[in-house]
Amino acid sequence: MPRLDVAIDISASPEDVWATVERIEDHVAWMHDAIAIRFETEQHRGVGTAFVCDTKVGPFKLADRMEITEWIPLSTIGVRHRGVVTGTGRFTLTPIDLGRRTRFAWQESLTFPWWLGARLGAAIGDRAVLRPLWRRNLRTLKDLIESRPSVAAR
Repeated sequence: MPRLDVAIDISASPEDVWATVERIEDHVAWMHDAIAIRFETEQHRGVGTAFVCDTKVGPFKLADRMEITEWIPLSTIGVRHRGVVTGTGRFTLTPIDLGRRTRFAWQESLTFPWWLGARLGAAIGDRAVLRPLWRRNLRTLKDLIESRPSVAAR
């Protein structure tokens, strides 16, 4: 299972970045491939939270079922993909510049079903679609966070 890594430096504290990324339901605001998020559990934060992310990449749509497996405030969110697509994903926040900025890293190790892989093989296999898409998502996240007033200023 190949791993795909992307990262971006955001001019905001880990607290400000966390305030945005901990809200799973709002990921559709910065993930261009996420159409909707539907929770399967009463809880919407923390380990054990389960949800379905309706995802669209090009002409392909699927319901990506996920469960949060790791939740360290201001630091890490880990997920297990447990639907048609399987694997793991992880967001990590690392303070830089004495905590004035944050490195946001996104790592995914995904396995696609044969019937999807056969149709997307070249695009997904060589990462020609997902890496640029996730980099675009991170640029959107950066713009979203940097355009808001600081949590500390509120």
